[in-house]
Amino acid sequence: MEHATISFGVLALLVFMALAFDFMNGFHDAANAIATVVSTRVMKPHTAVAMAAICNVAAIFVFELKVAATVGKGTIDPSVIDYYVVFGALVGAIAWNVITWYYGIPSSSSHALIGGLIGAAIAKAGPGSLISSGVIKVVAFILISPLLGMLLGSLMMILVSWIFRRSTPRRVDSWSRRLQLISASAYALGHGGNDAQKTIGIIWMLLLSAGIMQNGDPVPMWVIVSCYSAIGLGTVFGGWRIIKLMGQKITKLRPVGGFCAQTGGAVTLFFATALGIPVSTTHTITGAIVGVGATKRLSAVRWGLAGTIVWAWILTIPCSALISAVFWYLGRLVL
Repeated sequence: MEHATISFGVLALLVFMALAFDFMNGFHDAANAIATVVSTRVMKPHTAVAMAAICNVAAIFVFELKVAATVGKGTIDPSVIDYYVVFGALVGAIAWNVITWYYGIPSSSSHALIGGLIGAAIAKAGPGSLISSGVIKVVAFILISPLLGMLLGSLMMILVSWIFRRSTPRRVDSWSRRLQLISASAYALGHGGNDAQKTIGIIWMLLLSAGIMQNGDPVPMWVIVSCYSAIGLGTVFGGWRIIKLMGQKITKLRPVGGFCAQTGGAVTLFFATALGIPVSTTHTITGAIVGVGATKRLSAVRWGLAGTIVWAWILTIPCSALISAVFWYLGRLVL
């Protein structure tokens, strides 16, 4: 890891930017955890947001820092990382988040950050600076996570329909509303566990590049606590523009569908986080919602809108990489 001379002011600025990205991640992705539970009217928006924020922070006690290790050491050659690379990556990710939030597009904060790292690293040292195994794993899960979410959401819907085949719609609705509280909490827990660790990984690599930490040192507790707190705070303020899109525009959901989608998505997030893979909570829940809608009939899913979202997924890494490369050059001039 390249140890660059860095002033306290620049270091503090970059840590602040990383936490700002983490806050925006919670703000941008709050809809992923609560869209279905709000759109099915199981919970009021502000109550759902508070629940999701608490679960985001509670994830600190559940998951190991495997995703942070992948982001901090597994995607870019540690020898090329300096604070210019971190600066470019953060600006690229934040800028793409702002653009997609403004237009209400549920893009991936996670892949915006990975794209930012890739763009800044290539700008500095070329494609050879990338760790191909780590990048391939992240890119592969752009496809795998929504497909897995779709599969699990569909299977959950089929399983629940079979279990309650002799029940009245009223009874199914009553049970689904109770179960949706659990599934929404589980999804928010998985969201915090996977997404907060991405920022932990960024600050981790920043401290290593500055020589404040050495390889093998544990991540400071203040980094862990501040990152989980920032994403929880971002969730409190919520991304209301995206809630409506995720909850009702892709497909109409009833409480039973919301429960199945959130459960399928939560299982996917827990699985990926256990493997240390930074996945998109947006991709995951969208796939699960589509899977639930498709079990009713294929026409229940608004495939044109789903296609627009897929295009946003495809463009996220290259667009954030391009922005980060530009700001890597600018950072060399101003920092």
